[in-house]
Amino acid sequence: MVNQKISHRPTICYRPIQPSDLEVLERLHADIFPIRYEEEFFQSVVHARDIVSWAAVDRSRPNGHSDELIGFVTARIVLAKETEIGDLLIYDPLKPDQTLVYIMTLGVVETYRNLRIARSLIRQVIKYASSIPTCHAVYLHVISYNIPAIHLYKKMSFKCIRRLQGFYLINGQHYDSFLFVYYVNGGCSPCSPLELLVAAVSYMTSSLKTVAARLRKNEEESPKLPKCKETNFLISMQAKRNLTTECTGYECV
Repeated sequence: MVNQKISHRPTICYRPIQPSDLEVLERLHADIFPIRYEEEFFQSVVHARDIVSWAAVDRSRPNGHSDELIGFVTARIVLAKETEIGDLLIYDPLKPDQTLVYIMTLGVVETYRNLRIARSLIRQVIKYASSIPTCHAVYLHVISYNIPAIHLYKKMSFKCIRRLQGFYLINGQHYDSFLFVYYVNGGCSPCSPLELLVAAVSYMTSSLKTVAARLRKNEEESPKLPKCKETNFLISMQAKRNLTTECTGYECV
């Protein structure tokens, strides 16, 4: 559904952020976030210095604004072993080049919200991370009171794996942060004790079923004992009456 605050039907496209976006990018960050970012950050974004970024623009926007940012996402690649979530990932310590993608900022102009633009920007990052063989996850921080963002990440299958007390300091007041992770390329978190117990019980149950199935199969395939063969020896009628009729697996004599 089109946002009623927009007087036209938007045509949303995505492209990398470029130097000409600098002024708008700085303004949007100031409008959206309570945190102030240094000029060095913005220069790194627009010139792609260790930061990857995507811009959302409305090609149908009138008055010469068809290429102006209405949404953005910035991210960077980091080494897994050097991050705060290194202990929350299963990765090979013998491979020091394993990485993660950290989403630094994400925002959408208010009049363009509820059009799934933020979701599309996040997908751009996930697609990018998935294209890097050494990358195992995308992660980010969300301030604890940003309920819409928290719901969005949960809907997109991000997992909330940690709450960081007093992570943000805004205007002299501390706020908690939630740490969200989206695993890619087979990345996963270490199992909790409960998950380990469930996995162990499941493995034992499966093993027992396999052993029981093999035993049944062996019983069905084992050769049957041969029947008693008739003998040509002559014995007396009295001896016949004393003989048992059970087969011992040998010829009866």
